[in-house]
Amino acid sequence: MAGAPPACYDPPPMKGENLSRLVEVMQSLLAPGGCPWDREQTLETLRQYVIEEAFEVVDAIDVGSPAALKEELGDLLLQIVFQAELARAQGWFVIDDVIDAICDKLVRRHPHVFGDAEADDAAGALAQWEKLKKSEKRDRGALDGVPVALPSLLRAVRVGEKASAVGYDWPDAHGPREKVDEELGELDAALAAGESARAEDELGDVLFSLASFARKHAMDPEAALRGALDRFSRRFSEAERRARAEGRALDEMTEAELDRLWQAAKAAT
Repeated sequence: MAGAPPACYDPPPMKGENLSRLVEVMQSLLAPGGCPWDREQTLETLRQYVIEEAFEVVDAIDVGSPAALKEELGDLLLQIVFQAELARAQGWFVIDDVIDAICDKLVRRHPHVFGDAEADDAAGALAQWEKLKKSEKRDRGALDGVPVALPSLLRAVRVGEKASAVGYDWPDAHGPREKVDEELGELDAALAAGESARAEDELGDVLFSLASFARKHAMDPEAALRGALDRFSRRFSEAERRARAEGRALDEMTEAELDRLWQAAKAAT
């Protein structure tokens, strides 16, 4: 990340004691006489903000800005405290219970750090985590832990990972690569037959196969698509700029002229 501290950086000895300040501020906002908007919110209305703030954290990471990351992590933390306060009002739990629960889970699933187990590398630590997780949730299906609300490509990868953990997977990347061709053929057949509903199903199978292919190559399809969209947006904006410089709009140009602008934009960006 740009602006990251040097390897010798010694962070100040902070322990998060000022989390209580955020809790107190949130309680004031939700108290009688507090913020009318905040007081009207529910877990359901806050749902969209949790998702948005999580993606803004990802954007800050991708941009490589420590200042932006600090701000966006704060916004995400606000959502956690906000929801915990709403849960407290319902008598369900308080923020301390949330923190204790995750601390207990981390200690329990890291016996190689807090106990006498051993894990020589990251793969060993992950395998131990998954084993302990499985033993704690015996009555859950292998895919039950994958949130349905995840972005679809990310969900496809997580579903593939969970299925692979129980042996339901191709042995290598050749399997999903061949599946891509197979599903594309079925998509073409559905379109040729004019079967739109079936074509949509086949398109989903193509995308799932591509996500599996990416997973087998340790690639992130969500990041890959995001990168493609960023490149397209930059080139499109450059094409628009060049069109304006010629005193015209894109929708006034011929196909050949649009292609000329696109090639120039592509070379410039």
